[in-house]
Amino acid sequence: MKNILVATDFSNNAYCALFYVTKLLASEPCNFYLLNVFNELTPLLRKKTKLLVGKKLLKKLQIESEENLTSTMHKIVLDNENPQHQFHTLSKKGILTKIILNTLDTNHFDLIVMGNKGLNESADVFFGSNTIQVANKINECPILAIPGEMEYKEPKEIAFITDFKNGCTKNTIEPLLSIASITSAQIRVLHITEEEILNTQQESNRKLLDICLKDIDHTFYWRQLFGDKAIVIHEFIEKLNIDLYAMVNRPHNIFEKLTHEPVIKDVSLYAKTPFLILPSRD
Repeated sequence: MKNILVATDFSNNAYCALFYVTKLLASEPCNFYLLNVFNELTPLLRKKTKLLVGKKLLKKLQIESEENLTSTMHKIVLDNENPQHQFHTLSKKGILTKIILNTLDTNHFDLIVMGNKGLNESADVFFGSNTIQVANKINECPILAIPGEMEYKEPKEIAFITDFKNGCTKNTIEPLLSIASITSAQIRVLHITEEEILNTQQESNRKLLDICLKDIDHTFYWRQLFGDKAIVIHEFIEKLNIDLYAMVNRPHNIFEKLTHEPVIKDVSLYAKTPFLILPSRD
């Protein structure tokens, strides 16, 4: 039984993320935990109560959170219609990243799912500030970020973007292997070259990755870096019609270099394609 934590702010994007993961894991027995986090900065949905402050405000926010979680749970049960899926709700006061960290400390989760744009986030923010904050603070659990209000499409072409410096072990890429196995997808490994040849460690990791992918239809691709990595990735995703792409979250690798940019000019890369962030388990 897989345990999936789905963060929601009750936006359409958040519901699409929830719907996406229920379809992605349709063949798997799962417990889905719908998490909503509120605090003093959370906007009340009913404007007539906007003047509430202090404990009265927090009590009102808690009531709204619990009511909306229940409504969301009822909606997904009707939309999902999968007897293998069970749904639970978690309403918590605090900061999203801290609440998720605390939740991971007390429960085992196989995946965290988030929409990449919430109620208060503009379209040009990289992935959504909440998603990036969670990705930068949490490296114990894979994170699946789902773009705006997209319809579910079963991933048949998956890209794995790597520098071959780390993150090539079976333990690290297991969530990626699991998704590829469930959906019978092909994995396209993309290496963006900054040097003419791989060093000894990179070549060893490339061979290790090849072994880890032996049961999956896979291909290796090399692309020369000419400026912006995001543009190289975007062109690769577009050309190969990639349905989902993945990177390992590890200090000093390509993921960190991308996420240190607060705003990405070429937002089309992140507007269409689900993104799987893998924790480093080398």
